[in-house]
Formats: sequence, structure tokens, C-alpha cells
Amino acid sequence: MNKGGLRQGAGRKPKAKELELIEKLTPLEESAFKALEKGVKAGEFQFIKLFFAYRFGQPKQQLDDIESELPSPIIVMWGGENNQK
Repeated sequence: MNKGGLRQGAGRKPKAKELELIEKLTPLEESAFKALEKGVKAGEFQFIKLFFAYRFGQPKQQLDDIESELPSPIIVMWGGENNQK
């Protein structure tokens, strides 16, 4: 079980490593875009989904409004001077 806290390899990678990875991937950019274009034109769902996710952003997740499904609570006041008429 993960107990959290400081451990080897945890946390965000240093900015230098992130930049190094970007530099390694940059030469593949054109072929990656061509593969994405090919997949979209072929009508392959995973490519279309990826295109829309990056072009327009992820759709807002809808959570069910369970409050509208629950009945309203009934509050009953017992005894006391304020409730006697």
C-alpha cells in the first residue's frame, strides 16, 4: 500500500529532463502529425478523438445531480414552548 511521502523517483520530473525529452521528440513532430492526419482521414475513432481533445479540449464531465432525485427532508419539531398553540 502506498503510504505517500518522499521516495526515490517521486514527484514531477525536473524541467531540464522535460526539455531534453521535447528536444528528442521534436524531429518526429512532422511524421506524428502525418500519422494523425492519416488516421483522421481514415475515420479511425481513436485518432478523431485525439484530434478533438487537443483541438477543442476535453468535454466537461457531467455528474448526475443526485440531489434532484432525493426526496426533501421532513423536519418535525417535538414539544417545547414554541410549538404549542
